Amino acid sequence: MYQIVGKRLGAALLLFGSVVLMTGAASADPQSSEGILPSAFGEDVDRDVERVRKATETFKSLDKAAAAGYTPDIAHCVDNPPHGAMGYHHDNPALMDARLDVKRPEILVYERLPGGEYRLNGVEYIVPLSAWKRDEPPRIMGQSLKRAESLGIWYLHVWVWHANPNGLFADWNPDVKCGET
Repeated sequence: MYQIVGKRLGAALLLFGSVVLMTGAASADPQSSEGILPSAFGEDVDRDVERVRKATETFKSLDKAAAAGYTPDIAHCVDNPPHGAMGYHHDNPALMDARLDVKRPEILVYERLPGGEYRLNGVEYIVPLSAWKRDEPPRIMGQSLKRAESLGIWYLHVWVWHANPNGLFADWNPDVKCGET
């Protein structure tokens, strides 16, 4: 009897899993592209999102990000209640210039989860105001960077690893939290 029940349960789970995959109702990987792709910004942006995801996959590990030149900053989480948070910014000073490369973001953005581990949520592209000599803003992924006079930068957030209900390029993600773990 257990063998028959087991086979029926296995078949039911297989069928349920197929339905879930077809409908997109669930995802085994919390950092899948579900909710991120397709982006509604077109094929070029979707290709760029895939490129930056592939380029930053290894940086899910803070140690690997630090080894690649990203300065860990686990002391300061950027948030803006009630709008959400950005998270912990780990910048690579060697990339801070007037050039933008989809596969080489200047900043990696992490969130500290309740268990204490860090999750890579997105990236930020930066151009120092002093490095940009043109009248129009720098652009990447079809978007103009935003000017932050007080920080002396042009910037653009891209939520490539953790979907943002406010949009792929929004500053604040209401699902990201800063605070006690």
